[in-house]
Amino acid sequence: MEFQIQKKKRKIIGDLFIKIFEKSAKKIKNVKFLAQGTLYPDLIESKSVTGSPTSKIKSHHNVGGLPKKMRLSLVEPVKELFKDEVRKLGIELSMPKSILYRHPFPGPGLAIRIPWAVRKEKIKILKNADFIFMNELKKSNYYNKIWQAYAALLPIKTVGVMGDSRTYEYICLLRAVTSEDGMTADFFKFDNSFLQKVSNKIINSVNGINRVVYDTTSKPPSTIELE
Repeated sequence: MEFQIQKKKRKIIGDLFIKIFEKSAKKIKNVKFLAQGTLYPDLIESKSVTGSPTSKIKSHHNVGGLPKKMRLSLVEPVKELFKDEVRKLGIELSMPKSILYRHPFPGPGLAIRIPWAVRKEKIKILKNADFIFMNELKKSNYYNKIWQAYAALLPIKTVGVMGDSRTYEYICLLRAVTSEDGMTADFFKFDNSFLQKVSNKIINSVNGINRVVYDTTSKPPSTIELE
């Protein structure tokens, strides 16, 4: 049941993505193609790419999740490459390092970093928490040492205390991993002082969060994203 909910969420986002894209494309003359940055791991996790039996790990909206009827032809120039290979290609093309080494960001956006129901209130909370985490990573020179990092908002509230008042708010999960190609990953080992600083700043600055946890799980058994 949980997988079906996650799959449905990605499908809804994929459908909306195409509708908005096609609406915008009409404003530009002679638009015929939709280019996507689909990578080989997306294909591997979503379906068998060789014809051999495989377990479907995730439902990527850009792999079989797009509407069957589109007025745009799909182009995926790097779909048979891993992320590290794409970056090598980018170096050959003299692309700016600020773009090449930017952390991967999921096509469905923050929705898969908010398990289960997604509401405007939750999105606002998560945006604020993620901004603090990313900003602290860059200030501490951690950002370029990490393959991917993000904050997530777990669908559970816990009791806390702020001043003399009881709180009942969400848990913020922080995730940061190192990897070569995205197929396997290990959690990044921060100094405890950094995690404590980020945790305090998020809790004191973001209304709606009263607990911060750090994910120390590798891939496998966990995937990098939550959904």
